[in-house]
Amino acid sequence: MATRKRLGRTDWTDAALEALAEGGLAAIAVEPIAARLNTTKGSFYWHFANRDALVAATLERWVDVHTEAVIREVGKAPPADRLDRLFATVFSHALENRVDLALLADADDPMVAPVLALVTERRVAFITECLLELGFTKQQARHRAVLAYTAYIGLVHAQRASGGKLLPVAARAGYLDFLKQALTP
Repeated sequence: MATRKRLGRTDWTDAALEALAEGGLAAIAVEPIAARLNTTKGSFYWHFANRDALVAATLERWVDVHTEAVIREVGKAPPADRLDRLFATVFSHALENRVDLALLADADDPMVAPVLALVTERRVAFITECLLELGFTKQQARHRAVLAYTAYIGLVHAQRASGGKLLPVAARAGYLDFLKQALTP
């Protein structure tokens, strides 16, 4: 008889992130996620008081995995290499990043809105810091950071709208070079 793995909060939040990517905020539902994890609702209630607690923990997990972990990793690079590493990392995942799209679709939700605002500012602030280290003024760095971030968000949306055909894999490196040149001439 096989023993069942004891599930933790991270198992639940990772499964909730998958559900979110597939069906938006509404897909974060206890019973379907329990089924996905091959467990019972009892496991859920061991870790969370209710669905809102799971949503809040899932949003925290998204912030950590999709923003803070990237910033920690890229921040280890020398200042001159940070933008290259950041762009390579986020744009390589942007085209598959359905969680960001799902959260943007639910941007007006009272639980999602403040987290999206925080993440947007954190990401733009990090890009700004990278550009300041390259010698741009505060205003120049901020404007270029906003441009870079909106290019990322726009590409995520456009790739989805085009069925992934707007920027084929073979064209990605050239696009990243172009974007970097546009932002840091």
